[in-house]
Amino acid sequence: MANNVIPTEAIILSNSEFDALNRGQEEVDDIFPQAEAIELKMHSDICGERLDKVLPKLVPQYSRSRIQQWIEAGFVTVDGQTGRTKMTLLGDEHIIIYPQAAPDEGAYKAEDIALDIVYEDDAILVVNKPAGLVVHPAAGNWSGTLLNGLLFHRPNLANVPRAGIVHRLDKDTSGLMVVAKTLIAQTELVRQLQARSVKREYAALVWGTTNQSGTVDAAMARHSKDRLKMAVSQSVIAKPAITHFQRLATGMLERFPVTLVACHLETGRTHQIRVHMQSLGFPLVGDTLYGKQHLARFFNRQALQARRLGLIHPVTGEMIEWEIPLASDFAELLKLAGMSVP
Repeated sequence: MANNVIPTEAIILSNSEFDALNRGQEEVDDIFPQAEAIELKMHSDICGERLDKVLPKLVPQYSRSRIQQWIEAGFVTVDGQTGRTKMTLLGDEHIIIYPQAAPDEGAYKAEDIALDIVYEDDAILVVNKPAGLVVHPAAGNWSGTLLNGLLFHRPNLANVPRAGIVHRLDKDTSGLMVVAKTLIAQTELVRQLQARSVKREYAALVWGTTNQSGTVDAAMARHSKDRLKMAVSQSVIAKPAITHFQRLATGMLERFPVTLVACHLETGRTHQIRVHMQSLGFPLVGDTLYGKQHLARFFNRQALQARRLGLIHPVTGEMIEWEIPLASDFAELLKLAGMSVP
C-alpha cells in the first residue's frame, strides 16, 4: 500500500472502499458512507509529535477538537490499529481518518424538486432520475439533490437513513433507482446489493465498434494521480468489478463509428461502466472525464442510462423488474448516429 500514498496530501478512497473498511465487508458497493476516508503517509520530520497535534496540520479543513473526538471514538487508524489521542508518531506511519458528519450536517432539508416516480408501494419506490440531478448532498452540492426531493414528496423518509437511498447514479447518468421507504426494506435491499442479486442493465453509446459481447473482469480503485477519476487497478485496495456487455447496434457520428451496448453490472463501483469500457478502448460518447474531449460537441453528458432494474421485493419476495424508454436526448443522439431507438 505504501506505493499508493503520498506525504501530507489526502488520497480519497472510493465510497465502497471506505464502507467496506468500516463495516468489515468486502462487498458494499452502493451503500453511502458518512464521508470519504482520508489516507495519509507520515514523514520522518514529524517524529516525536503527538497524533492529535499532527493531524489538524495535515487536514486543516477539520478542527483539532473534532479530530480529537474522531480519534477517541475509534475513527482514526494508525498502521491498521485504532489510534490514541496522545500517541507519539515515529514518522513512517500509515494513517486513515474516517470523517464523521456533525449533527447539523445530517439535517437535510426537503425541497420541492420534480420526481418521475415509476413505481411505489408501502415498502419501496422506483424513480427515473434525470441527467443533471445529484443523488445525495455532498461538498459542492448541499441542496437540490434527489434526497432533498424525496424528503419533500415523502416526508416519512426522514425516518430512514439517507432517505432510503441504497444505491446511486452519477449526476449526468439518467435512469432507474430504487429507494427504501422503511428500515426493513432498506436492510433487505442492501443485502441484495451485497449478494449481487439486483439486476441492473444500462444502455451506453461508445466510440468505436465493439465485439458482439464480452465481459470485463477488472478490479478498480481511485486513480493514483487524479482523485476525480477511478481506474482499473492491481492495487491492494482495488475492489472486484465485473461488467458484461452486448452489442445492440452500430452507427456513425459524422465519420466516427459508434456502438450501442447493453451493460449488465455484477458489481456497482463508482464510474464502473465508464472505466471498464474505456479500458477496452471504447469510451462513452460525451464522457469528457474518461473519453474523447475533442468530440464532446456531439453530446453534453456521458451517453449512459440505467434502463432496466430488477430485484426481489423486500416484503412480498416477488421478483419485480422495471424498464423505461431511453431519455429523449439519448434517443435523439441515436437518431443522429443513424440508429433506430430500441
